[in-house]
Amino acid sequence: MNNDTFWTRIIYVVSAVISLAVAFLILGPRPDGMEGSMDVSMLPFVNAFLNGMTTLLLVAGYILIRMQKRDAHRSVMLTSFGTSSLFLVSYVMYHWFKSGPKTYVGDHQTIYYIILVTHIILAAIIIPLALFTLYRGWKSQIGQHRKIAKITLPIWLYVSVTGVIIYLMLY
Repeated sequence: MNNDTFWTRIIYVVSAVISLAVAFLILGPRPDGMEGSMDVSMLPFVNAFLNGMTTLLLVAGYILIRMQKRDAHRSVMLTSFGTSSLFLVSYVMYHWFKSGPKTYVGDHQTIYYIILVTHIILAAIIIPLALFTLYRGWKSQIGQHRKIAKITLPIWLYVSVTGVIIYLMLY
């Protein structure tokens, strides 16, 4: 098995585990006494902030690569991956200590649910896309990196922007 095959398998396994864990945390049962045992009321704001930061970093990374500043691009994109990873940790913590999703009670239910459903689907898709894009860039497989980044960037931007929009609609 070559190195790419090994990392491809790892990326798919990690992506599946993350997606299933998040789905379980939102929809699955909690151990007795877990809900409310830790104050997580600020985490939705933290999550929206991290999504907003990710959006800004992704745009900055795109601008930097268009300016052919590869080292700066790499640093900014690794930072955006870091803010997305912090978001994931914060999101998991929030849903571990608070069961179920928050109910939308606004006047724009159709718009909200269209945004929410597309956000959820694309959030699951972005996990392997971001990991493959990161891997291809890390291994300096520039042609493959560019090819997948053209798909990853707009989806990742959509997920991070709609994450902020969902927060604003809920809170």
